[in-house]
Amino acid sequence: MIRRVTTPLLALLLAGWAAAQISDMDPELYCSRRDDEYFRKDFGDPVENNLKYRSNCGVYYRCVPAPAGKRSISASQCQSELFFDVQQQICERKSKVLNCDQIDKSHPPQPVWPLSEGEESQCKEDEIMCGSGECLPRHRFCDDTPDCADGSDENICVPDTDPNRADVCDPRTCIWSSGCFCSVDGTRIPGDLTVEQTPQMITITFTGAINERNFRIFQDIFKDTTKQKGNDCTPKGTFFLSHAFTNYSAVQELHRMGHEIGVSSITNNDNPDYWSKLSAQEYESEMDGARLIIEKFANITANEVLGVRVPKQRVGGNKQFRMMVDWGFLYDSSISAPMGRLPLWPYTLMHRMPHKCLGNDQNCPSQNFTVWEMVVNELDRRDDPQFDEKLTGCHFVDQCANLQSPEQFRAFLDNNLARHYRTNRAPLGLHFTSGYFETRRDFLREFVKWVRDTALSGDYFFVTMQQVINWMEAPTELTAINNFQEWKGKCEVKGQPYCSLPNPCARKVPRIFPNEEEMFLYTCMECPPTYPWLGDPHGNGFLDIGDF
Repeated sequence: MIRRVTTPLLALLLAGWAAAQISDMDPELYCSRRDDEYFRKDFGDPVENNLKYRSNCGVYYRCVPAPAGKRSISASQCQSELFFDVQQQICERKSKVLNCDQIDKSHPPQPVWPLSEGEESQCKEDEIMCGSGECLPRHRFCDDTPDCADGSDENICVPDTDPNRADVCDPRTCIWSSGCFCSVDGTRIPGDLTVEQTPQMITITFTGAINERNFRIFQDIFKDTTKQKGNDCTPKGTFFLSHAFTNYSAVQELHRMGHEIGVSSITNNDNPDYWSKLSAQEYESEMDGARLIIEKFANITANEVLGVRVPKQRVGGNKQFRMMVDWGFLYDSSISAPMGRLPLWPYTLMHRMPHKCLGNDQNCPSQNFTVWEMVVNELDRRDDPQFDEKLTGCHFVDQCANLQSPEQFRAFLDNNLARHYRTNRAPLGLHFTSGYFETRRDFLREFVKWVRDTALSGDYFFVTMQQVINWMEAPTELTAINNFQEWKGKCEVKGQPYCSLPNPCARKVPRIFPNEEEMFLYTCMECPPTYPWLGDPHGNGFLDIGDF
């Protein structure tokens, strides 16, 4: 691994640059109303000083503690090809940053909540003051309906501030008979089994469209000749589908082979804000609509597609999870967790999340929902976790940019498996986008070997997300896992695909895909009149797609 060494000369240069940047910035002025967020230098009128704002768009600042309880200003700079997006609080490609003249991150109106220590409310008991000054009953906050004049009652609906948030986990009241599982810190093994009694589950997931190219890759990874020593079943994975460009005959074959199919929306919209702000009805159109498409064109029985993963992992907060309860989804797998002393087990959202809501402006659920969260644990991407300095991890393998060689990739897989296996054996999630291995053939060869070698070890089991939940609902010791019936369905599938020549349904859809002359829907079923989309999952013919 290449380590960056900061020489004393470079350190002096950087210190001198930072000092020059903040020499005329008064901490009393800049830090009086800013906490942990980054901000820009104020150059005055944005119109008159447009060039100055633009030339300094890659520089950003933060208030930090100083001696004697005071605050000072720290300066940082993006790489030369990047600007700082003050709203997103990240360095981004210059073409994407349109707020160079914005000093602070903007925030929606806030109610007078939560109260500071010693602060008394001016409202009656069980009422909260809106940002616009009126008092409303607590139960009207975070109910998806703006009741305050300024809408501030719907702007605090996250786990830390929602007045009606779910209770902290209480293992005495969270019992299996009511479909509840939680632990105070998220690390408890179900059934209070010992580590030695617990099978190490591994979930391999792919998110995105399935096409002919990556379908062949999936067949290589999940070979029908590879069997898990612990139960003689072939390894299984979970696929979260986005609709456009998906080959549904390939989806049908993956399902026939025992893999789980979940949904990742119809549109796969590239704008992260789109997913954070969708209404429950719009989430239903995206996710249940995608499920209807899968059921019809991949010929999958209703109630078998039960998992959701939001594109970009941009969780939709209470609205998303309210939709999931209303439309019968079993679990979500969009929420990331930071790396802690121990990895986290999945949990139900009938209690508060046992970890921080990770991510920039992430919209995590705050209330009580009868839905499982198949949490995405942070992966350790260091070459040598024992001796290397700490690095930020990654949640999707695609994000581990430091993996450059097959040997590094193999060590990464072994190290993360060892961390889970030697601690609390929480399921190890290896999450990829569907095209990850298309441009990494050397990584694919190594991964195929790793899956085979790991399966033959005996204590490790490549299972689907639903199979993890099945085990957690009925914790079974490692010595008896060979007879665990919930993992025996489609244990070893033989035979031919349902169809070898799917229908290539060509449809012209310029309003949806203006750069595509035709869209092909490959399916073993009958071709629909038009291309399935939002509001028309069966492809019967669009009435009006202008809103989509």
